Amino acid sequence: MKFSIAIFLASTASSTFANAFTPTSHAVGRTTGTSSALNGGMSNDVGIPCTEECALESFPNLPDSIHPGVLSGQAMMDLLQHAKDNGYAIPAVNCISSSGINACLEAAKANDAPIIIQFSSGGSQFYGGKGLDNTDYRAAIAGAVSGAFHTRTMAEQYGVPVILHTDHCSKELLPWVDGLVSASERYYKTHGEPLFSSHMIDLSEEPLEENLSICKDYLTRMEKVGLLLEMELGITGGEEDGVDNSDRPVEDLYSKPEEIYETYRELNKVSDKFTVAAAFGNVHGVYSPGNVKLDPEILNNAQKFISDKLGDKAPENKLPVSFVFHGGSGSDVADIQRSLTYGVIKMNIDTDTQWSYWEGIKNFEEKYHDYLQGQIGNPDGDDKPNKKYYDPRECMRAGEVNTVKRLEQAFSDLKCQNILGLKSAAGAKNVLGPRRGGLPV
Repeated sequence: MKFSIAIFLASTASSTFANAFTPTSHAVGRTTGTSSALNGGMSNDVGIPCTEECALESFPNLPDSIHPGVLSGQAMMDLLQHAKDNGYAIPAVNCISSSGINACLEAAKANDAPIIIQFSSGGSQFYGGKGLDNTDYRAAIAGAVSGAFHTRTMAEQYGVPVILHTDHCSKELLPWVDGLVSASERYYKTHGEPLFSSHMIDLSEEPLEENLSICKDYLTRMEKVGLLLEMELGITGGEEDGVDNSDRPVEDLYSKPEEIYETYRELNKVSDKFTVAAAFGNVHGVYSPGNVKLDPEILNNAQKFISDKLGDKAPENKLPVSFVFHGGSGSDVADIQRSLTYGVIKMNIDTDTQWSYWEGIKNFEEKYHDYLQGQIGNPDGDDKPNKKYYDPRECMRAGEVNTVKRLEQAFSDLKCQNILGLKSAAGAKNVLGPRRGGLPV
Protein backbone atom coordinates (compact mmCIF):
# COMPACT_ATOMS: atom_id res chain seq x y z
CA MET A 1 0.00 0.00 0.00
CA LYS A 2 2.91 2.32 -0.69
CA PHE A 3 3.37 4.19 -3.92
CA SER A 4 5.94 2.70 -6.24
CA ILE A 5 7.24 6.24 -6.60
CA ALA A 6 7.48 6.81 -2.87
CA ILE A 7 10.77 8.72 -3.06
CA PHE A 8 9.31 11.13 -5.61
CA LEU A 9 6.15 11.68 -3.59
CA ALA A 10 8.14 12.29 -0.45
CA SER A 11 9.98 15.11 -2.20
CA THR A 12 6.78 16.68 -3.56
CA ALA A 13 4.42 16.12 -0.65
CA SER A 14 5.54 19.17 1.28
CA SER A 15 4.98 21.50 -1.65
CA THR A 16 1.61 19.90 -2.46
CA PHE A 17 0.37 20.28 1.11
CA ALA A 18 1.70 23.82 1.21
CA ASN A 19 -0.29 24.71 -1.89
CA ALA A 20 -3.47 23.62 -0.13
CA PHE A 21 -3.01 26.33 2.46
CA THR A 22 -1.25 29.05 0.47
CA PRO A 23 -3.39 31.50 -1.52
CA THR A 24 -2.23 32.22 -5.05
CA SER A 25 -3.56 34.31 -7.90
CA HIS A 26 -3.80 31.22 -10.13
CA ALA A 27 -7.02 29.20 -10.01
CA VAL A 28 -7.72 26.29 -12.29
CA GLY A 29 -10.24 23.59 -11.61
CA ARG A 30 -11.65 20.33 -12.82
CA THR A 31 -15.13 20.70 -11.35
CA THR A 32 -16.81 20.55 -14.75
CA GLY A 33 -14.89 17.58 -16.10
CA THR A 34 -13.81 19.38 -19.27
CA SER A 35 -10.07 19.64 -18.69
CA SER A 36 -8.11 17.30 -20.93
CA ALA A 37 -4.91 18.35 -19.16
CA LEU A 38 -6.32 17.31 -15.77
CA ASN A 39 -5.90 20.88 -14.51
CA GLY A 40 -6.19 20.89 -10.75
CA GLY A 41 -5.94 17.09 -10.54
CA MET A 42 -3.49 15.41 -8.22
CA SER A 43 -2.03 13.39 -11.09
CA ASN A 44 -1.04 16.64 -12.75
CA ASP A 45 0.12 18.24 -9.49
CA VAL A 46 2.65 15.54 -8.61
CA GLY A 47 3.37 14.17 -12.06
CA ILE A 48 1.93 10.68 -11.65
CA PRO A 49 1.18 9.05 -15.04
CA CYS A 50 -2.54 9.05 -15.74
CA THR A 51 -3.62 6.37 -18.23
CA GLU A 52 -6.67 4.29 -19.12
CA GLU A 53 -9.69 5.16 -16.91
CA CYS A 54 -7.64 7.78 -15.07
CA ALA A 55 -7.23 9.77 -18.30
CA LEU A 56 -10.94 9.85 -19.14
CA GLU A 57 -12.61 13.27 -19.22
CA SER A 58 -16.01 11.73 -18.52
CA PHE A 59 -17.86 8.41 -18.45
CA PRO A 60 -20.06 6.87 -21.16
CA ASN A 61 -23.21 6.62 -19.02
CA LEU A 62 -22.89 9.80 -16.94
CA PRO A 63 -23.20 13.55 -17.56
CA ASP A 64 -20.10 15.05 -19.16
CA SER A 65 -19.21 17.01 -16.02
CA ILE A 66 -18.48 13.83 -14.04
CA HIS A 67 -14.84 12.73 -14.23
CA PRO A 68 -12.45 10.33 -12.48
CA GLY A 69 -11.33 11.62 -9.09
CA VAL A 70 -12.93 13.73 -6.39
CA LEU A 71 -16.01 15.69 -7.47
CA SER A 72 -17.35 18.97 -6.13
CA GLY A 73 -19.60 21.79 -7.25
CA GLN A 74 -21.75 21.13 -10.31
CA ALA A 75 -20.12 17.80 -11.16
CA MET A 76 -21.06 16.48 -7.72
CA MET A 77 -24.61 17.83 -8.07
CA ASP A 78 -24.93 16.21 -11.49
CA LEU A 79 -23.90 12.85 -10.06
CA LEU A 80 -26.41 13.07 -7.20
CA GLN A 81 -29.16 14.08 -9.61
CA HIS A 82 -28.26 11.17 -11.87
CA ALA A 83 -28.60 8.84 -8.88
CA LYS A 84 -32.04 10.23 -8.05
CA ASP A 85 -33.24 10.15 -11.67
CA ASN A 86 -32.07 6.56 -12.14
CA GLY A 87 -33.15 5.08 -8.81
CA TYR A 88 -29.85 4.21 -7.18
CA ALA A 89 -27.96 5.39 -4.10
CA ILE A 90 -24.21 5.73 -3.66
CA PRO A 91 -22.52 3.79 -0.83
CA ALA A 92 -20.84 6.15 1.66
CA VAL A 93 -18.15 4.28 3.58
CA ASN A 94 -16.47 5.52 6.75
CA CYS A 95 -12.69 5.11 6.47
CA ILE A 96 -9.97 5.35 9.11
CA SER A 97 -6.88 4.46 7.06
CA SER A 98 -5.38 4.54 3.59
CA SER A 99 -5.97 0.79 3.46
CA GLY A 100 -9.70 1.30 3.95
CA ILE A 101 -9.77 4.03 1.31
CA ASN A 102 -7.98 1.79 -1.18
CA ALA A 103 -10.49 -1.00 -0.55
CA CYS A 104 -13.35 1.40 -1.30
CA LEU A 105 -11.75 2.57 -4.53
CA GLU A 106 -11.06 -1.03 -5.58
CA ALA A 107 -14.70 -1.94 -4.89
CA ALA A 108 -15.99 1.06 -6.85
CA LYS A 109 -13.85 0.14 -9.84
CA ALA A 110 -14.93 -3.52 -9.66
CA ASN A 111 -18.59 -2.48 -9.59
CA ASP A 112 -18.23 0.19 -12.30
CA ALA A 113 -19.68 2.74 -9.93
CA PRO A 114 -19.13 5.97 -8.01
CA ILE A 115 -18.49 5.90 -4.28
CA ILE A 116 -18.55 8.26 -1.32
CA ILE A 117 -15.56 8.12 1.04
CA GLN A 118 -16.13 9.78 4.38
CA PHE A 119 -14.37 10.44 7.67
CA SER A 120 -15.84 10.84 11.14
CA SER A 121 -14.12 13.06 13.69
CA GLY A 122 -12.83 10.02 15.58
CA GLY A 123 -11.80 8.33 12.35
CA SER A 124 -9.99 11.50 11.29
CA GLN A 125 -8.11 11.63 14.58
CA PHE A 126 -7.09 7.99 14.15
CA TYR A 127 -5.95 8.69 10.59
CA GLY A 128 -3.71 11.43 11.96
CA GLY A 129 -2.34 9.10 14.64
CA LYS A 130 -3.40 8.51 18.23
CA GLY A 131 0.00 9.77 19.35
CA LEU A 132 -0.83 13.27 18.12
CA ASP A 133 -2.44 15.68 20.59
CA ASN A 134 -6.02 16.52 19.62
CA THR A 135 -6.39 19.80 21.50
CA ASP A 136 -8.66 22.07 19.45
CA TYR A 137 -9.22 19.05 17.17
CA ARG A 138 -5.89 19.64 15.44
CA ALA A 139 -5.20 15.90 15.09
CA ALA A 140 -8.68 15.32 13.66
CA ILE A 141 -8.26 18.22 11.23
CA ALA A 142 -4.79 17.10 10.15
CA GLY A 143 -5.94 13.49 9.81
CA ALA A 144 -8.92 14.39 7.63
CA VAL A 145 -6.78 16.63 5.43
CA SER A 146 -4.21 13.85 5.07
CA GLY A 147 -6.96 11.40 4.14
CA ALA A 148 -8.32 13.90 1.64
CA PHE A 149 -4.99 14.15 -0.16
CA HIS A 150 -4.64 10.36 -0.25
CA THR A 151 -8.17 10.02 -1.62
CA ARG A 152 -7.60 12.70 -4.24
CA THR A 153 -4.35 11.09 -5.38
CA MET A 154 -5.66 7.55 -5.63
CA ALA A 155 -9.24 8.19 -6.83
CA GLU A 156 -7.89 9.46 -10.13
CA GLN A 157 -5.60 6.45 -10.47
CA TYR A 158 -8.48 4.03 -9.91
CA GLY A 159 -10.49 5.95 -12.49
CA VAL A 160 -13.72 6.31 -10.49
CA PRO A 161 -15.75 9.36 -9.43
CA VAL A 162 -15.62 10.00 -5.68
CA ILE A 163 -17.48 12.31 -3.34
CA LEU A 164 -15.22 13.13 -0.38
CA HIS A 165 -17.32 13.73 2.70
CA THR A 166 -17.13 14.07 6.47
CA ASP A 167 -19.70 12.41 8.71
CA HIS A 168 -21.65 13.46 11.83
CA CYS A 169 -20.52 16.75 13.36
CA SER A 170 -22.40 17.76 16.48
CA LYS A 171 -22.39 21.28 17.91
CA GLU A 172 -19.33 20.65 20.06
CA LEU A 173 -17.41 19.35 17.02
CA LEU A 174 -18.02 22.39 14.84
CA PRO A 175 -14.41 23.60 15.25
CA TRP A 176 -13.35 20.40 13.47
CA VAL A 177 -15.48 21.22 10.42
CA ASP A 178 -14.39 24.87 10.62
CA GLY A 179 -10.81 23.72 10.11
CA LEU A 180 -11.77 21.54 7.17
CA VAL A 181 -13.83 24.24 5.46
CA SER A 182 -10.88 26.59 5.89
CA ALA A 183 -8.64 24.00 4.24
CA SER A 184 -11.07 23.79 1.31
CA GLU A 185 -11.18 27.57 1.00
CA ARG A 186 -7.39 27.73 0.77
CA TYR A 187 -7.28 24.82 -1.66
CA TYR A 188 -9.91 26.55 -3.80
CA LYS A 189 -7.73 29.63 -4.23
CA THR A 190 -5.07 27.46 -5.83
CA HIS A 191 -7.11 24.81 -7.64
CA GLY A 192 -10.53 26.31 -8.32
CA GLU A 193 -12.25 23.56 -6.32
CA PRO A 194 -12.50 22.66 -2.61
CA LEU A 195 -10.33 20.01 -0.99
CA PHE A 196 -13.44 18.12 0.17
CA SER A 197 -16.77 17.65 -1.58
CA SER A 198 -19.17 17.97 1.33
CA HIS A 199 -19.57 18.02 5.09
CA MET A 200 -22.30 16.85 7.44
CA ILE A 201 -23.44 19.03 10.31
CA ASP A 202 -25.60 17.07 12.72
CA LEU A 203 -27.53 19.39 15.01
CA SER A 204 -30.49 17.05 15.35
CA GLU A 205 -30.25 17.26 19.14
CA GLU A 206 -30.71 21.03 19.01
CA PRO A 207 -34.03 22.88 18.51
CA LEU A 208 -35.05 22.97 14.85
CA GLU A 209 -34.76 26.76 14.65
CA GLU A 210 -31.17 26.67 15.91
CA ASN A 211 -30.37 23.69 13.69
CA LEU A 212 -31.51 25.56 10.57
CA SER A 213 -29.91 28.86 11.55
CA ILE A 214 -26.48 27.32 12.00
CA CYS A 215 -26.83 25.17 8.88
CA LYS A 216 -27.76 28.23 6.82
CA ASP A 217 -24.67 30.05 8.05
CA TYR A 218 -22.44 27.13 7.08
CA LEU A 219 -24.17 26.62 3.74
CA THR A 220 -23.67 30.31 2.91
CA ARG A 221 -19.94 29.91 3.49
CA MET A 222 -19.57 26.48 1.90
CA GLU A 223 -21.54 27.20 -1.26
CA LYS A 224 -19.03 29.86 -2.29
CA VAL A 225 -16.39 27.18 -2.96
CA GLY A 226 -18.69 24.43 -4.22
CA LEU A 227 -19.10 22.44 -1.00
CA LEU A 228 -22.35 20.61 -0.24
CA LEU A 229 -23.95 20.49 3.21
CA GLU A 230 -25.59 17.38 4.65
CA MET A 231 -27.83 18.08 7.64
CA GLU A 232 -29.82 15.82 9.96
CA LEU A 233 -33.40 15.96 11.19
CA GLY A 234 -34.61 13.69 13.95
CA ILE A 235 -32.37 11.19 15.70
CA THR A 236 -30.62 8.14 14.28
CA GLY A 237 -30.85 5.58 17.06
CA GLY A 238 -28.15 3.24 18.35
CA GLU A 239 -24.50 4.06 18.93
CA GLU A 240 -21.69 5.07 16.58
CA ASP A 241 -18.30 6.73 17.04
CA GLY A 242 -18.98 7.48 20.71
CA VAL A 243 -22.45 8.99 20.19
CA ASP A 244 -25.10 6.92 21.99
CA ASN A 245 -28.76 7.51 21.12
CA SER A 246 -29.97 4.06 22.12
CA ASP A 247 -32.22 5.41 24.88
CA ARG A 248 -33.93 8.17 22.89
CA PRO A 249 -37.76 8.14 22.68
CA VAL A 250 -39.17 6.26 19.69
CA GLU A 251 -40.89 9.36 18.32
CA ASP A 252 -37.48 11.02 17.90
CA LEU A 253 -36.57 8.36 15.33
CA TYR A 254 -39.14 9.62 12.81
CA SER A 255 -39.06 13.02 11.08
CA LYS A 256 -42.22 14.94 10.29
CA PRO A 257 -43.09 16.21 6.78
CA GLU A 258 -43.57 19.74 8.11
CA GLU A 259 -40.01 19.76 9.53
CA ILE A 260 -38.56 18.47 6.31
CA TYR A 261 -40.45 21.10 4.30
CA GLU A 262 -39.25 23.89 6.57
CA THR A 263 -35.70 22.63 6.16
CA TYR A 264 -36.03 22.44 2.39
CA ARG A 265 -37.55 25.92 2.17
CA GLU A 266 -35.00 27.62 4.44
CA LEU A 267 -31.86 26.02 2.99
CA ASN A 268 -33.03 26.61 -0.58
CA LYS A 269 -32.97 30.32 0.17
CA VAL A 270 -29.19 29.95 0.37
CA SER A 271 -28.31 27.20 -2.12
CA ASP A 272 -29.49 23.91 -3.58
CA LYS A 273 -26.26 22.23 -2.47
CA PHE A 274 -27.66 20.33 0.50
CA THR A 275 -28.99 16.90 1.40
CA VAL A 276 -31.18 15.85 4.32
CA ALA A 277 -30.62 12.89 6.63
CA ALA A 278 -34.21 12.53 7.78
CA ALA A 279 -35.06 9.96 10.44
CA PHE A 280 -37.39 7.12 9.43
CA GLY A 281 -36.51 4.52 12.06
CA ASN A 282 -32.78 4.34 11.27
CA VAL A 283 -30.48 2.85 13.91
CA HIS A 284 -26.69 2.90 14.05
CA GLY A 285 -24.96 -0.35 14.92
CA VAL A 286 -25.49 -4.01 14.07
CA TYR A 287 -28.81 -5.81 14.45
CA SER A 288 -30.32 -9.03 13.18
CA PRO A 289 -32.14 -8.66 9.85
CA GLY A 290 -35.68 -7.46 10.41
CA ASN A 291 -35.00 -5.99 13.86
CA VAL A 292 -34.66 -2.47 12.50
CA LYS A 293 -38.17 -1.12 11.86
CA LEU A 294 -37.82 1.30 9.00
CA ASP A 295 -40.73 3.33 7.67
CA PRO A 296 -39.66 4.63 4.25
CA GLU A 297 -43.16 5.98 3.70
CA ILE A 298 -42.10 8.91 5.89
CA LEU A 299 -39.81 9.98 3.05
CA ASN A 300 -42.52 9.43 0.46
CA ASN A 301 -45.02 11.45 2.45
CA ALA A 302 -42.51 14.27 2.85
CA GLN A 303 -41.82 14.39 -0.90
CA LYS A 304 -45.56 14.54 -1.61
CA PHE A 305 -46.10 17.20 1.06
CA ILE A 306 -43.30 19.40 -0.27
CA SER A 307 -44.31 18.89 -3.91
CA ASP A 308 -47.84 20.02 -3.03
CA LYS A 309 -46.42 23.11 -1.35
CA LEU A 310 -44.25 23.88 -4.38
CA GLY A 311 -47.09 23.44 -6.85
CA ASP A 312 -45.94 24.19 -10.40
CA LYS A 313 -42.39 24.70 -9.11
CA ALA A 314 -42.09 21.07 -8.00
CA PRO A 315 -39.66 18.96 -10.07
CA GLU A 316 -41.20 16.67 -12.66
CA ASN A 317 -40.26 13.56 -10.68
CA LYS A 318 -41.90 14.97 -7.54
CA LEU A 319 -38.72 14.28 -5.54
CA PRO A 320 -37.58 17.75 -4.46
CA VAL A 321 -35.47 16.53 -1.53
CA SER A 322 -32.28 14.48 -1.79
CA PHE A 323 -32.32 12.18 1.21
CA VAL A 324 -29.47 10.39 3.00
CA PHE A 325 -29.92 6.99 4.67
CA HIS A 326 -28.10 6.54 7.99
CA GLY A 327 -28.07 3.45 10.19
CA GLY A 328 -28.97 0.79 7.62
CA SER A 329 -27.29 -2.28 9.16
CA GLY A 330 -29.86 -5.01 9.66
CA SER A 331 -32.42 -3.35 7.40
CA ASP A 332 -34.41 -5.45 4.96
CA VAL A 333 -33.16 -5.01 1.40
CA ALA A 334 -36.77 -4.42 0.31
CA ASP A 335 -37.00 -1.41 2.66
CA ILE A 336 -33.66 -0.10 1.45
CA GLN A 337 -34.67 -0.35 -2.18
CA ARG A 338 -38.08 1.18 -1.53
CA SER A 339 -36.35 4.19 0.00
CA LEU A 340 -34.44 4.67 -3.28
CA THR A 341 -37.73 5.38 -5.04
CA TYR A 342 -38.39 8.16 -2.51
CA GLY A 343 -35.25 10.17 -3.21
CA VAL A 344 -32.50 8.47 -1.16
CA ILE A 345 -29.25 9.06 -3.04
CA LYS A 346 -26.65 8.16 -0.37
CA MET A 347 -26.47 5.38 2.21
CA ASN A 348 -23.90 5.31 5.01
CA ILE A 349 -21.98 2.09 5.67
CA ASP A 350 -19.72 1.73 8.69
CA THR A 351 -20.63 -1.14 11.00
CA ASP A 352 -20.68 -3.74 8.23
CA THR A 353 -17.34 -2.69 6.74
CA GLN A 354 -15.74 -2.59 10.18
CA TRP A 355 -16.74 -6.21 10.56
CA SER A 356 -15.71 -7.20 7.03
CA TYR A 357 -12.20 -5.80 7.50
CA TRP A 358 -11.80 -7.52 10.85
CA GLU A 359 -13.28 -10.77 9.52
CA GLY A 360 -10.71 -10.81 6.72
CA ILE A 361 -7.91 -10.50 9.27
CA LYS A 362 -9.52 -13.09 11.53
CA ASN A 363 -9.84 -15.61 8.72
CA PHE A 364 -6.23 -15.02 7.68
CA GLU A 365 -5.05 -15.72 11.22
CA GLU A 366 -7.12 -18.89 11.42
CA LYS A 367 -5.74 -20.14 8.10
CA TYR A 368 -2.09 -19.46 8.95
CA HIS A 369 -2.26 -19.71 12.74
CA ASP A 370 0.68 -22.11 13.05
CA TYR A 371 2.86 -19.80 10.96
CA LEU A 372 2.10 -16.77 13.13
CA GLN A 373 3.35 -17.93 16.54
CA GLY A 374 6.94 -16.81 16.21
CA GLN A 375 9.45 -15.35 13.80
CA ILE A 376 11.00 -18.78 13.21
CA GLY A 377 9.48 -22.24 13.37
CA ASN A 378 6.33 -23.60 11.75
CA PRO A 379 4.86 -26.93 10.59
CA ASP A 380 7.37 -26.96 7.72
CA GLY A 381 10.34 -27.02 10.10
CA ASP A 382 11.71 -25.64 13.35
CA ASP A 383 14.16 -23.41 11.47
CA LYS A 384 11.73 -22.14 8.85
CA PRO A 385 11.13 -18.34 8.88
CA ASN A 386 7.62 -16.88 9.08
CA LYS A 387 8.31 -13.37 7.84
CA LYS A 388 6.12 -13.68 4.77
CA TYR A 389 3.15 -14.57 6.98
CA TYR A 390 3.45 -11.87 9.65
CA ASP A 391 4.25 -9.17 7.09
CA PRO A 392 1.50 -6.63 8.00
CA ARG A 393 0.57 -6.31 4.34
CA GLU A 394 -0.73 -9.87 4.45
CA CYS A 395 -3.44 -9.47 7.08
CA MET A 396 -4.29 -5.94 5.91
CA ARG A 397 -4.76 -7.14 2.35
CA ALA A 398 -6.98 -9.92 3.66
CA GLY A 399 -9.09 -7.24 5.34
CA GLU A 400 -9.23 -5.24 2.12
CA VAL A 401 -10.28 -8.21 -0.01
CA ASN A 402 -13.06 -9.12 2.40
CA THR A 403 -14.26 -5.53 2.49
CA VAL A 404 -14.34 -5.33 -1.30
CA LYS A 405 -16.51 -8.45 -1.23
CA ARG A 406 -18.89 -6.92 1.35
CA LEU A 407 -19.12 -3.69 -0.60
CA GLU A 408 -20.17 -5.61 -3.70
CA GLN A 409 -23.27 -6.59 -1.75
CA ALA A 410 -23.83 -2.94 -0.79
CA PHE A 411 -23.50 -1.77 -4.39
CA SER A 412 -26.00 -4.44 -5.41
CA ASP A 413 -28.50 -3.60 -2.65
CA LEU A 414 -28.34 0.08 -3.63
CA LYS A 415 -28.70 -0.68 -7.37
CA CYS A 416 -25.38 1.08 -7.89
CA GLN A 417 -23.64 -1.23 -10.35
CA ASN A 418 -22.62 -0.68 -13.99
CA ILE A 419 -23.23 3.03 -13.57
CA LEU A 420 -20.15 4.41 -15.32
CA GLY A 421 -20.51 2.39 -18.52
CA LEU A 422 -16.93 1.06 -18.61
CA LYS A 423 -15.83 -2.46 -19.42
CA SER A 424 -15.20 -4.92 -16.60
CA ALA A 425 -12.21 -3.98 -14.50
CA ALA A 426 -9.08 -5.92 -15.42
CA GLY A 427 -6.93 -7.47 -12.74
CA ALA A 428 -3.88 -5.56 -11.55
CA LYS A 429 -0.66 -6.32 -13.44
CA ASN A 430 2.97 -6.57 -12.30
CA VAL A 431 2.23 -7.72 -8.77
CA LEU A 432 4.40 -10.84 -8.81
CA GLY A 433 6.58 -10.95 -5.72
CA PRO A 434 6.82 -8.63 -2.70
CA ARG A 435 9.51 -6.41 -4.24
CA ARG A 436 7.22 -5.69 -7.18
CA GLY A 437 4.02 -4.95 -5.30
CA GLY A 438 2.68 -8.44 -4.78
CA LEU A 439 2.22 -10.46 -1.59
CA PRO A 440 4.21 -13.61 -0.79
CA VAL A 441 1.38 -15.85 0.48
